Amino acid sequence: MKKIINTKNAPAPIGPYNQAVLTGNTLYTSGQIALNPSTGELVKSSIEEETKQVLENMKAVLTEAGMTFENVVKTSIFVKNMNDFSKINTIYGKYFNADTAPARETVEVGNLPLFVNVEISMIAIK
Repeated sequence: MKKIINTKNAPAPIGPYNQAVLTGNTLYTSGQIALNPSTGELVKSSIEEETKQVLENMKAVLTEAGMTFENVVKTSIFVKNMNDFSKINTIYGKYFNADTAPARETVEVGNLPLFVNVEISMIAIK
């Protein structure tokens, strides 16, 4: 059985999907981009600020599901430009304990929704 997870503290889906789905003890999140949930505007002042907004959006989804970044077992990071990797990684590292950080892949892509520079999805387990 699946439970749909949505929160007003993260951007509303812009298509036929939900922010996350909880099945059993496993949470599968949709990718988050740097939309500010309060204003609906993209945060693109810098790759660092964009990444921070993505992770704050993800934090809101995890919180709604009763989880934290400590519950995350896998992340997928999609970037428009791999040259931004070190800056993204620095911000990402502030949200995870290095000793218990999840498995991860980072993939450079041709484009992302709304032409953002980074999108992140996660799998978490209670």
